[in-house]
Amino acid sequence: MLKSLLLSVAILLTLTAAAPAPSFRIAKLHYGGGGDWYANKTSLPNLISFCNQALKTNIAPDEATVELDAPELLSYPFLHMTGHGNVSFTAVEAKNLRQYLIGGGFLHIDDNYGLDKFIRPEMKKVFPEFEFVELPFSHPIYHQKYQFPRGLPKVHEHDGKRAQGFGLVYKGRLVCFYSYECDLGNGWEDVGTYPEDSPATHEAALRMGANLVSYALTQD
Repeated sequence: MLKSLLLSVAILLTLTAAAPAPSFRIAKLHYGGGGDWYANKTSLPNLISFCNQALKTNIAPDEATVELDAPELLSYPFLHMTGHGNVSFTAVEAKNLRQYLIGGGFLHIDDNYGLDKFIRPEMKKVFPEFEFVELPFSHPIYHQKYQFPRGLPKVHEHDGKRAQGFGLVYKGRLVCFYSYECDLGNGWEDVGTYPEDSPATHEAALRMGANLVSYALTQD
């Protein structure tokens, strides 16, 4: 019995030692202005789990939370931002976000309905020389592991508008993807959070999210 127990412990320790450390973490942006940056609490953990299974990534299962004046901002290759309300970047925060993005970082902004009128002028502080442009359905972000020939999946309906994917492109590189009228992050949340969402809607949202992560990690 003792020998069997010691063998089990040895196997467990070997497996634990062999488990690779996570390659990186995904971070949620904690921004100022009073908006609910913390919305969709289960969305990123579910997206991370899906990516680790479907893409064979090794992302830490727990998301990070980061502010734009934090030194560790530069350690996160993928930054997610969501909310319904007000957003405000200070001049220093806008400068830091610009440096993060042109230095290789990627920002996904997900309009959780109501964010649009706030985020557009704030991103103008970051890139005053650029405007958001709608990405064509042929863009590689829609054609990673999963194919979305008609662009973003529509998760929730609000004003009868179609889902749109906008981008900010710096020197030929997509540094920011903005999902609008889509509620993509809502689709990542636990099944049952929104009873009207079908399993197919949840799966489509996760697949599109996986495409975002895949694109962010592999684009030149």
